[in-house]
Amino acid sequence: MDNACAVCHDHAPAEHYLCDACQYRMRSWLREITRQLPLLHAVLRPDTGPAQRGGSGRAHSPLPVDVRVLDLLGPGHVVPWIDAHGDQTGGVPLEPLLYGWARYITREIQVPSVRRDRHGTVWSQLCTDPWPHGGSNVPAWCAWLQAYLPYVARQSWAEAMYDQLEDVVNRIQQLTHTRPRSRPMDAPCPDCSAFGLQEREGEFHISCSVCSVRLTREQYDDYRAAIMPGLVRTALLMQAQQERTRQAAAA
Repeated sequence: MDNACAVCHDHAPAEHYLCDACQYRMRSWLREITRQLPLLHAVLRPDTGPAQRGGSGRAHSPLPVDVRVLDLLGPGHVVPWIDAHGDQTGGVPLEPLLYGWARYITREIQVPSVRRDRHGTVWSQLCTDPWPHGGSNVPAWCAWLQAYLPYVARQSWAEAMYDQLEDVVNRIQQLTHTRPRSRPMDAPCPDCSAFGLQEREGEFHISCSVCSVRLTREQYDDYRAAIMPGLVRTALLMQAQQERTRQAAAA
C-alpha cells in the first residue's frame, strides 16, 4: 500500500485505505442520516389538493405517499434486485443498507461470542450477526457503524462503503431539500490572501473557495492566532487615518 487514500488519493495513515478527511466525512454522513429521519417522515406523504380543471387536473387519485421516500424508509434487500428490464428506480433502503454493512463487518472481524448456560458451562462461537445497543433501527445501526469506522478505514473494501453512504445521503438531501451549511472564516487565506476560507458542515478541512488551500481546525486556529492581531492593528490604523482625513476636510 502506498498510503494513498482510495477515495480522494490524498495521503492516508499507514496501513489505511481512507484518509482522515474521508473517515470524518463518513462519520458525518452517519450522523446526518439519523438527523434527517424526521424530515424524511415529514415528506413521506406529499401535499395533495383537489383536482382542478385544465392541464393541472388529475385523472386519478394521487399516490398517498412519495414512493422515493418510501424506497428509503421501507423494507428491502441488502443488495439491489437485478433489473433485467431497466424499469426499476431507487436503491437499497436505509435499514437494509446499514444492517448489511454491519453484518459484513461482523463476519469479517470474526469476534468470538461467549455465553454461559444455566449449568455454568461456558460456550464460545464466532459472532456472525451484529447486536447494536438501542434496538435494530436506523439510528442504532448508524451508531454501530460509527464505532467500527476505524476498522473499516483499514480494509480494501472501505471505498465501496464510502460510495454507498455518499449515494444514500445524496438521495436523502434531494428529497428533504437540504444541503450542508457553510460558514465563512474571518482570517484571509494563507496562500492567496483572499477572504475565501470556509468551514463546511461535515468536512474535516477548512477550505479556500478561491484556491486549493485546505487547513485542519488546529492549523486554522494557530494561523488565525498568529495573523489576526496584526490585521486588527492595521485596520484600526486605517480607520484612524480615515477619521483624521475626514476631520481635516471638514475644517
